Amino acid sequence: MNLSMQIEDLIEKNATDFEISQLFKTHISTYMDSLPETFKSSQGKDFLVKHTKALDNTITLMYKTVLRLIFDNYMPMRGSIPIALIALGSYGREQLSIHSDIDLLVVYEECEGYNINAIIEKFLYLAWDAGLKLGHRVHEVQDLAKASREDLTIRTSFMETRLIYGSTFAWHATQRQVDLIRQDDPKTFILAKIEEAHKRRAKYPFSMQPNIKESVGGLRDANLLFWIARTIYGVSMLKQLSGDLYSDNAYKEFAVALELLFRVRSALHLIAGKQQDYLRLEHIPAVSRLLGFRTDQKLSTDVLKAQWRINNFTKIFVKKMIRPYIHETSTIRQYKKARVAPGFYALDDRLFSAYGHGPRPVNTLLEMLLTLDDREWLYDPSLLAQFTYTIIDTPVDEETYRLLRKLFERKNLYPFVKLFYDSGILPKLISPLKRVSHLPQFDGYHNFPVDYHSIESIKALESIKDPFIEVLYKRSTAEERLLLKVVVLLHDAGKGRQQDHSEVGARLIVPFARHLGISEQMTDRAALLVKHHVLMSRVAQREDIHSEKTLYKLMSLVKTESNLKLLYILTYADVNGVGPDVYNSFTAKLLRELFDACMEIVQQSDRITDAKKRLAIEKRIQKLPEFKTIPRLLQKKTLAIESNYFFFKHSPAEILSIAQYAKSVNEYTYRFHTKEHLTIEIFRRKKFNLAYLLGKLSYLDVASMEIFTLFDGIKYFKIDFFHQSEQYEPATLEEIVQESFNMDQQINLKKPKIFEKDITIDCEHSKSYAQLDIYAANQRGLLAYVVKTLEDLNINIATAKIHSTKNRVRDHFLLEKQADMCHNTEQIITTLIK
Repeated sequence: MNLSMQIEDLIEKNATDFEISQLFKTHISTYMDSLPETFKSSQGKDFLVKHTKALDNTITLMYKTVLRLIFDNYMPMRGSIPIALIALGSYGREQLSIHSDIDLLVVYEECEGYNINAIIEKFLYLAWDAGLKLGHRVHEVQDLAKASREDLTIRTSFMETRLIYGSTFAWHATQRQVDLIRQDDPKTFILAKIEEAHKRRAKYPFSMQPNIKESVGGLRDANLLFWIARTIYGVSMLKQLSGDLYSDNAYKEFAVALELLFRVRSALHLIAGKQQDYLRLEHIPAVSRLLGFRTDQKLSTDVLKAQWRINNFTKIFVKKMIRPYIHETSTIRQYKKARVAPGFYALDDRLFSAYGHGPRPVNTLLEMLLTLDDREWLYDPSLLAQFTYTIIDTPVDEETYRLLRKLFERKNLYPFVKLFYDSGILPKLISPLKRVSHLPQFDGYHNFPVDYHSIESIKALESIKDPFIEVLYKRSTAEERLLLKVVVLLHDAGKGRQQDHSEVGARLIVPFARHLGISEQMTDRAALLVKHHVLMSRVAQREDIHSEKTLYKLMSLVKTESNLKLLYILTYADVNGVGPDVYNSFTAKLLRELFDACMEIVQQSDRITDAKKRLAIEKRIQKLPEFKTIPRLLQKKTLAIESNYFFFKHSPAEILSIAQYAKSVNEYTYRFHTKEHLTIEIFRRKKFNLAYLLGKLSYLDVASMEIFTLFDGIKYFKIDFFHQSEQYEPATLEEIVQESFNMDQQINLKKPKIFEKDITIDCEHSKSYAQLDIYAANQRGLLAYVVKTLEDLNINIATAKIHSTKNRVRDHFLLEKQADMCHNTEQIITTLIK
């Protein structure tokens, strides 16, 4: 028995409205459970249309049921009752996702013969009780125009209306009102939608884990294009403008991209069992399998490319449509005065082009760019259109390489590289980037795909914020600056292969550098820099940067002082290109310390030993004016601090400051620093429960930790956290530190998962220290557990370097060599993992 007959049977039995609603509810639940099977054979827009039609049928049957309940056997003709059920928004476009709200407009005209309000109310209650997620509006036809003026969202929803069921007279009256609304002050509506889109795009920026609906290049951008086309041209679908506003091929590429986003969004809703529009990392494998992608990476790449295509198409053709609404006559006169080449204009730091010109050869466009002043240009979508549809020979000719070199030699390359990316021609002009175009990087570190990260790195190179590195960059030769720009852009070009990407990248950069006319010597340097572009970051984060062995090994790879300087600048650009706040004060300090230590190695004609290095630092301390003013006894105590590492780790001024603060310690004291991040310094004579402190603060991520014995039995602890001052309560923090001086305090530490393969102990690290390395899964409380274990084994930690990503940690501990510690490394490892 079908649903209609079951409803009729219930009505004949005088069933309650609630009983009828539960029958609908069961039907809807059964239908929703059937959608995964339907999706297997019908995806994309076709699936959404089928879903929409199924909902249309259900809503129509609900309305008919209400009329049957009210009028019994005397039901009037469909067109006689002045009510129409109209689909709005994505439901109106037949693009409704599975768990999205159903936007429904109920319109009516007053008629004394019918109790209109009772009919509508009964219908809505039935829909709600049946479990439909309605986002509804009820309006008298003549009030539609007034409602549209009160709210931008309401007016926008009226752009997409479709009759589901009801009076055709009310529907035609609604259509006339909608046409009037469309023609009502279109300029204000269009500009408001543009402003709304700017805010949305700022809230949901470009991301490797995008919001399929709201992000830049998402479905909402495609909606914006339609709303404006509907307002200006009155079209019911974008395809109607194909061949006029844009070419058939351009529209086809846009439609293919849109189809993929429809498929992905439907898959997300099915997998999550709710409205889920973010393509999160954890959802990618399931979505990939459901859509039949070869690999998860292929899915992510295709989604990023689709969003790039939608963003590109929308920006170009929204601007093309709205020009009459934003350009005044006086502005047009300004454009004529600002012409830089036929069809190209430079006005207020922004580049424009005429839409009327057909595609031009890429060399013509590059020559036009080279006529411009060397500054930070912005570009209008009209110029984006010229570069998107330009004519490029493949492979590019030597003239193109000549023009590219001239662009690389300019002070401001970034605006043009970003233009090439936004227009889709970057991998065509710079072939080593072809394999990394829209290639995601889900490594817990990078925020952007490979090509976009490389462009952001160019931006960082041309806007260096670190004064010391800026000086290094400005003092480099013109040829070195050209080399750096090529290296920064191509440093990750080797990704996406099975081999080490640095090795592959070093090979890829060579032919490109030669095409640009870079000398063989400089090309060799470029290959070396790409091959070792992660070297400084890796050493700074994972190794003891004060170890002679580490420094000499690094310099054996870098070879020369000039290469070291370029590598330092490259590292700065690379880290800044990863994402906001990745290059922080910790990273800057570590890299600068590493650079300075390497420079000491470079500038010494003979091998520098720890003793010589210590002696040099002591002499620098003795030359400080402040040192000469402190008591002679404190001077001796300061210079007698046993740990060389303490002297290597701190500047002379910092050493003196720590010593002066320590001299006044009775039992213990501590201080907090919160300028850029939280730092805790503790000076103590009595015992200190470090494991308790770290355990209580395990909700904060530790950046680094130092432990040194100073003089007179005073130990010095310094713990740096990544967190800002607003992320903790100062009073609570002080209470925890106070409690940590009570050795009876206990804290239950959850045993983290550490395996034998995660641990290495290097007893040959130096004469005084062994190095313990732990490379394990990132787990809350791991550091506290390790510290507690080492304390129980009576092993003193000199310093700790903590490096963590989303998934893994690389923790490095320098341990004081004591008694038979190095003969019992197996016991240490066993204790840590047992």
